[in-house]
Amino acid sequence: MVTVLVPGALRVEAAGQSRLTVETAGTLAAVLDEVDARWPRLGRRIRDEQGRLRRYVNVYVDGEDCRQTGGLATAVPPSAEVQVLPSVAGG
Repeated sequence: MVTVLVPGALRVEAAGQSRLTVETAGTLAAVLDEVDARWPRLGRRIRDEQGRLRRYVNVYVDGEDCRQTGGLATAVPPSAEVQVLPSVAGG
């Protein structure tokens, strides 16, 4: 099982949960497909209408930035931890 860590800013989209467990492993795209199926509001905050990662969302698989390791094709082994972090703006 893969654990998806949800930051406070997005927890309302995941029924208030900070940790989600998904059965799917393999690729980040497959994990996010399951997230989208089970928590569609959260899925829409992570990926756009074309299924790409939103520009302002950073996703890490076991601490590695997925944009540097293959994007949605990034390997996600069973028992991995996927962390979703929206960019924070401000001054």
